[in-house]
Amino acid sequence: MDAKNPKTLMDLAIQCLLRHESAAVQALENIPRDIFIPLFIAAFKGGHKNILSEMVKVWPFYCLHLGTLTVQEPHRELLKAMIENLPVYPAKNSASRKPKLRILDLRRDIDCRITCPKIRIKPPFCFHSCTYSENSVTKMEEQLRFTDLESSVHLPRPIDLIMDLSLDNSLMEREFVIVLMRKIRESFGALHICCRDLQVDKLGDCKCTLRILDLNCVNQLSVDKGSLSDITYVLSQMSHLKSLSLFKVTFRSLSGKVFKNFLSHLQRMENLKKLNLSSFCLKNHLDSVLRVLPPNLDFLYLSFCDISYRDFRFLAQCPQVSHLKILNLSHNTMNWDDFVPFQTLLLNLSGTLKHLEISHCLINDSAISVLIPALVCCTHLHVLGFAANPITMPMLVNIMHSLTPLMRLKYVIYPIPMHCYERWRFQGRLDRRRLAMVQLQLKAMLQVAGRHDMKWITYPE
Repeated sequence: MDAKNPKTLMDLAIQCLLRHESAAVQALENIPRDIFIPLFIAAFKGGHKNILSEMVKVWPFYCLHLGTLTVQEPHRELLKAMIENLPVYPAKNSASRKPKLRILDLRRDIDCRITCPKIRIKPPFCFHSCTYSENSVTKMEEQLRFTDLESSVHLPRPIDLIMDLSLDNSLMEREFVIVLMRKIRESFGALHICCRDLQVDKLGDCKCTLRILDLNCVNQLSVDKGSLSDITYVLSQMSHLKSLSLFKVTFRSLSGKVFKNFLSHLQRMENLKKLNLSSFCLKNHLDSVLRVLPPNLDFLYLSFCDISYRDFRFLAQCPQVSHLKILNLSHNTMNWDDFVPFQTLLLNLSGTLKHLEISHCLINDSAISVLIPALVCCTHLHVLGFAANPITMPMLVNIMHSLTPLMRLKYVIYPIPMHCYERWRFQGRLDRRRLAMVQLQLKAMLQVAGRHDMKWITYPE
């Protein structure tokens, strides 16, 4: 052993503690603060639930973050144990180590340390603390300053529990929610659930669970299957969304009161950067949605939205989407005669667009020939997907010749040329020998162009 390497000595000491759990628990009252962080990391990775439960009770820092630690299914029991043992009341034994934990962050964040360095002399003391809710630790501690000191000694201590939550109605999820509810009751509301990323499957089945969350803290919301009225009610309690994804939303009319209410709440989301409305039928009403969006939207997903030519003409000139980085228009039929609006859109986005998806759109040779000059101007493009469109081999060769000079373009998902089918798509069998010849020709063209870093990929239907 190298005596000059303190890390090795620390590792040996921690492994010794982990092998003797009862001794480790007793030692928590006296071990130096500096040992807590490496001991926590080792205990979490090793699945030592009892030690983690006790560490949370006497954690000597203001915040505790999972940071770069990976949470897999076996670790769910560790998370529940940590929540169950959060010290919401002051320690009964005055001689014991007083808990200082005010923020427990169960999210995985590669840019986050286990605890924040103590460099601030006034709140917030944690870089990741909740800044929106009136029930956050920062706001509650400000109120307690004006409370009688003697009477506040026996009050529950405010704690922020920061997490990302996926409500999928699975047994694991239901058990986790039960733990949260039990702890909230125990704390008499002092435990504040600050959910930053909320994913909901079947919104109608999760209404009771949503009541325990402070929805104003959510900055990423994803709903798969739900009525527009229920979604609108949830949005009415949010103000700080950065990302909104809605899938398979049901509603009666795009001219009714429910849709208008939805737009009014969408308009309040001034920080919105990503909007995904997959399978949200917007035919001839896309302008209603785009008009209420904030400027400088980064990501727009409109697959399966039944977009019309009228919608596309508005999209091409819309200032709210003039700086997009990602645009997904797949699975929208584009069998129009006029593709100039699409060309205009690409030219407007040429300085920012990095990822374009236009697969399954019935785009043919004449349409793509109009788009090629605009695509060549998209010098930031990194990924292009235009699979499952009726393109001929000569046009595919033309596209490759045109796009290989785009040095930032690394991935292209291309359609299988029409001659590879007995009859194009769905109605005819794929001739895999012809497809193999196509792939060899494209590979040779990439080599001649010196683009060994460029990948052209296709998927047989």
